Amino acid sequence: MRIARYTAGAFVPEGPTALDTAQALLLALIQGVTEFLPVSSSAHLILPAQVLGWPDQGLAFDVAVHLGSLCAVLVAMRQELVELTGGVLRGLRERRGNRESRLVIWVVLGTLPVILAGLALKDLVETNLRSVAVIATTTIVFGLLLGVADRRRPTSTRDEFGLKLGDVLLIGAAQCLALIPGTSRSGITMTAGLMLGLSRSASARFSFLLSIPTIAGAGTLSTLDLVTGDAAVDWVALGTGFAASALAAWACIHFFLALLERTGFMPYVLYRLALGALLIAFLV
Repeated sequence: MRIARYTAGAFVPEGPTALDTAQALLLALIQGVTEFLPVSSSAHLILPAQVLGWPDQGLAFDVAVHLGSLCAVLVAMRQELVELTGGVLRGLRERRGNRESRLVIWVVLGTLPVILAGLALKDLVETNLRSVAVIATTTIVFGLLLGVADRRRPTSTRDEFGLKLGDVLLIGAAQCLALIPGTSRSGITMTAGLMLGLSRSASARFSFLLSIPTIAGAGTLSTLDLVTGDAAVDWVALGTGFAASALAAWACIHFFLALLERTGFMPYVLYRLALGALLIAFLV
C-alpha cells in the first residue's frame, strides 16, 4: 500500500507501507458510516492520511470496505428489495407493468449516467480533483445546497414510486457530481430528490437503492484493477475492513432512516460546514 505526501494542495502516494489493524478498523468504520450519510466519505477518508500521516488505504482495502457497504445496504433494504423483486416477477407473470417494476427501471436508468461519466472521467477525477481545496469547497457548497433543498421542500411530498422519467434522469445527472470528491453521492441524490418533491424518507430510500448498482459497479471495476495489478494483499486488514464497514453501514442506514423525519437534514448540513472549515484551516 501507499503513504500520502502533501504536494501543491494535493496528497499523492509515496512509497509502500501498510495499515495496521487499528488503522484499518477506524478507516473501515469511517467509510461504512459516511458512505450513506450525506456528509461525503471521501472528505473523511483523507483526514487520517493527511492530518495524521497514516498510510493510504490502497485499492484492495477500498474493494473490501465497499463490498462491506454493499452487503450492508442489501441487508438494510431487504424488505424493499423483496417487494421490488416480487413486483417484477408478478409483472412478468401478468405481462403488464406495475409500480415495483417501474421503480426498478428507474433505478437502472438513474445509475447509467454515473457509470458512463465514471468511465469517461476516471483519470481526471483520480489525478486532478483530489486536492484538499476541491474537497473543502464541495463539502461546503453541496452542504449548503442540501440545507436549502430541505428547508424549501414542498409540504405535499410524494414517495419514490411517484417518480417520473424526467425526475429520475435529473437525479441520475446529479449523481454524476459525486465523482468530485467531497460532494457525497448520497447527499447529492437526496438533495435532488428533495428538490423534486420527495419526502425526506423517500429521497433517502431512493438514494440507497441507487447505491446498490453504483457500489457494485465501482467495486467490480476496482476488483478488475486489483486482479490485474501486482500489489501485495493484507488479508487481515481486508477482513477487518469488510466486517467493520458492513456493520457500521448497516447501523448507519437503520438509525438514519429511523431518525430522518424527526431531525431533518440540518444536522448534516452544519456538520459539513464545520468539516469544510476544518479542511480549509488545515490547507491554510
